[in-house]
Amino acid sequence: MTDPVASPSAGGAPQPPHRLVDARGAWCPGPLMELIGAIQQEDAGAEIEVLSSDQGSRQDIPLWVRKAGHDLVKVEEGSEFDRYLVRKTH
Repeated sequence: MTDPVASPSAGGAPQPPHRLVDARGAWCPGPLMELIGAIQQEDAGAEIEVLSSDQGSRQDIPLWVRKAGHDLVKVEEGSEFDRYLVRKTH
């Protein structure tokens, strides 16, 4: 499930578009496929946040992001799910 959400702006500065992909409960390769679909729909500079409870995403998402040439901005590992922030570069 993907939903565009507004990014909070710091000091009124414009922020790139931000999309949330809530893939909690989806199993490999679901979260990665949802990320790929979201990236294909966005313009360069957009940020996509992925929530995933699948342990395989810890390897799959960073590997694919590097291979595809995008930026992995942040990874937050949690006990119930992980959060990935990816910036589309091209």
